[in-house]
Amino acid sequence: MSETAKITSKNQITLPANVRKSLGLAPGDRVDFVRTAAGNFELRGRNGTLADLRGIVKSVDPVTGADIDRWIAEARSSGYGTGEQ
Repeated sequence: MSETAKITSKNQITLPANVRKSLGLAPGDRVDFVRTAAGNFELRGRNGTLADLRGIVKSVDPVTGADIDRWIAEARSSGYGTGEQ
């Protein structure tokens, strides 16, 4: 499937409805443009909350700030919250 969006003179784009629906996006949500190893970009919706991350982290004792940062990065890279796990 391919969708196209036009860049306006203000460097803005409107995501096509099918893309918004596939990513589960609504007004006010954010999107990440993530560069892949091949140099392409993936579009990922950021509409989740920290509460959505509950249960994805294995029990580790003690938990450090570095652990939390790593878990968040892993969740984002796996597409958690985008419906694409």
